[in-house]
Amino acid sequence: MNLTDYNEIRALLARHKFRFSKSMGQNFLTAAWVPEDIAASAGLDEKTGVLEIGPGVGCLTRELSKRAGRVLCIELDKALKPILKETLSDCENVEILYANALKEDLAALARERLPGLRPVVCANLPYNITSPALTAIIEAGCFETVTVMIQREVARRICAGPGSADYGAFGIFVQWHMETELLFDVPPSCFVPQPKVTSSVIRLTRREQPPVAVSGEEAEEMMFRLVRAAFNQRRKTLVNAAASQIPGLDKERTERALTALGYDTRVRGEVLGVSDFVRLAEELRGTQNPDF
Repeated sequence: MNLTDYNEIRALLARHKFRFSKSMGQNFLTAAWVPEDIAASAGLDEKTGVLEIGPGVGCLTRELSKRAGRVLCIELDKALKPILKETLSDCENVEILYANALKEDLAALARERLPGLRPVVCANLPYNITSPALTAIIEAGCFETVTVMIQREVARRICAGPGSADYGAFGIFVQWHMETELLFDVPPSCFVPQPKVTSSVIRLTRREQPPVAVSGEEAEEMMFRLVRAAFNQRRKTLVNAAASQIPGLDKERTERALTALGYDTRVRGEVLGVSDFVRLAEELRGTQNPDF
C-alpha cells in the first residue's frame, strides 16, 4: 500500500470510517518525497531509537522503521488504531502508544521503550501542539536530535536571530538548548486535507553546553526572565518592559546595568542576542537585592 497516494489514503480511511479531527491538527501526507526526505535528514541507523509523535496513517513511520533500530509512536487519536494496525503490520520494530504525548514522561519512555539505543525524535508534529511538544522534548534532556515538520512561521521563529521580526522568547529558549537548522519547506499541496500554511522541516541538535557561558542557575533564570519580559512587551524599551514584568527590578538598576555594559538605556530587547541577555543578567545578579 502506498500511504502517500491520495486515492489509497481515501479508500483506507473510508474502509475504517475515519474522519479527520481539526482539533487534533490532522493533515496526512500525499507526497512520497516528504517522509523519505524527513527520515533521511534524521541521521538514523540500527543503533537509533526514534520517538514519533502523531504518526497519522504511518507513512513517515514506515520510513523510520526501515532506518532505525526501533520506533516508538505516540498517537492521541484511538480512531487510528485499526488503521495503523493494518498499515504497520509488517513493521516489527514499531511500537504504538495511544496516549497524550504532552502528559507523558518522555525521558522515562525513552529509557523504558528504547533501551540501549541513541534516542532521537522525528515527526510530523500536529500544528496545534508544536510549541508545547518541542518544549517537552527539549526539557526531557535525552534526545540527541529532533527532526520535525512544523509550520514555516514557527520554524522561522525558532531559527531567527536578533533584529529579525521572527526573533522571540521561544526561539531563544530553543537555541539555548539546541543548535537549529532549517532544512526545507513543504507546500500545502503535499497534504490532505490541505492546511492553509506552508510547512518546514527543521533539525535541532542538543548542545552539550549552552551557547554562552553563564555563572549559575540563578543567572540563567534571570536571563530568561529578562527575555520573557522583553518579548512580552516588544514595543517597550527593555528598561520599561523589565520593570513592569519582573518584581523587585526597578528602572534605575536596569539603566545602570545597561550603561555599565555599554548599551543605550533606550534599547529594546529584540536587538539583543543571547550573549547580551546573559551579560545583562550577570550584571544585575551582581548587584544584590533581597527582594530580587
